Amino acid sequence: MTESPVPPHAGDDEALRERALAALLAARDRTTLLTDSVDDHDLTAQHSPLMSPLVWDLAHIGNQEELWLLRGVAGREAMRPEIDGLYDAFEHPRATRPSLPLLAPGEARAYASEVRGRALDVLESAPLGEGPALVRSGFAFGMIAQHEQQHDETMLITHQLRSGPAALTAPEPPRAPDAPALPAEVLVPGGPFTMGTSAEPWALDNERPAHQRDVPGFVIDTAPVTCGAYRAFIEDGGYGERRWWAPEGWAMVREHALDAPLFWHRDAGQWLRRRFGVTEPVPDDEPVLHVSWYEADAYARWAGRRLPTEAEWEKAARHDPVSGRSRRYPWGDEDPTPERANLGQRHLRPAPAGAYPAGRAPCGAGQLIGDVWEWTASDFLPYPGFAPFPYREYSEVFFGPEHKVLRGGSFAVDTVACRGTFRNWDLPVRRQIFSGFRTARDL
Repeated sequence: MTESPVPPHAGDDEALRERALAALLAARDRTTLLTDSVDDHDLTAQHSPLMSPLVWDLAHIGNQEELWLLRGVAGREAMRPEIDGLYDAFEHPRATRPSLPLLAPGEARAYASEVRGRALDVLESAPLGEGPALVRSGFAFGMIAQHEQQHDETMLITHQLRSGPAALTAPEPPRAPDAPALPAEVLVPGGPFTMGTSAEPWALDNERPAHQRDVPGFVIDTAPVTCGAYRAFIEDGGYGERRWWAPEGWAMVREHALDAPLFWHRDAGQWLRRRFGVTEPVPDDEPVLHVSWYEADAYARWAGRRLPTEAEWEKAARHDPVSGRSRRYPWGDEDPTPERANLGQRHLRPAPAGAYPAGRAPCGAGQLIGDVWEWTASDFLPYPGFAPFPYREYSEVFFGPEHKVLRGGSFAVDTVACRGTFRNWDLPVRRQIFSGFRTARDL
């Protein structure tokens, strides 16, 4: 049992430089779109206590790039040491960030731009193929590109939470192909497989190392649970039946009088949702979005099923029973393309269930990458042999039963920050994130 080989660009300095440059530029283009699409008032406002002002994210992106690429890789003096504390995510909770003396929008843009210019100079001369772990295979540059794209996803969540007219637009996602209906569920046979990675050069510490897992056979949904299926849970009184809910989830439902996913409301007998400033009917064929882990767990119980474990999810997504290898992605080892997965904010919504047949895994399950983050049953815990790198605060401080693992990435995730081994995590109460789920059952 093995994982896919090292990607072909992993040891070539010039190929790595080109890849890192493309990733950094793509991230900055997206950051610019998300921050230039609203005025300074919207940039400095806090649209929800769950989120930072957009201008904080903008300067934080620049500050992290300075810390790791200018100071860490190039060993340069700090440009603005007095702002480090302002943009330390662990020093200031999101709810308190508006009260800080943050850089104004113009200052934040200028700072991030100046840092980027200097970082690209560093990239031109940095040895990437070998050397210290921070620069080997271009890791630091890949880490920063992923960090910026993760904050772009966070800023997109803020856009969803802001009131007022739409500031962003995007074309519709592709429809599901006109083909015979797929089975509702597929079998994943039992046995060992390789989980995690030791070969992916830009994989983050919590994805490492590759290790063997023996997973009993199970059955998993072919696609994420749709809005139509979830609506049946609502209409069957699911939010009013204590027996479906974990105790903490039931307390959440009662405290906040929940009766539907976040951003849904009923009007004249019809379910509507608000999506990036537009109110529209809830589409039955799209994966349900903006549900907490507790809601996903309750639906699964109501349906007589359960959430898949993280190991089950990864085996369904990566394991190739013919070769015995674990693939980089469900479809193979090639990077994502628009034909394989809904990523990168291209459509501002999930695609209908059954879309992207070219992205299906060997087991037959589809849409395991893109569309919605998928809650799993698992707590966020380290793999055997885990070592924090390059700092404890990325993963290690979050390990434990307080956080649940999400897998797969959503339409808001960029390709650089999404792969078959990528692990996301959040508190089980979170609903503002682009989260959905699929269910599983024992044989």
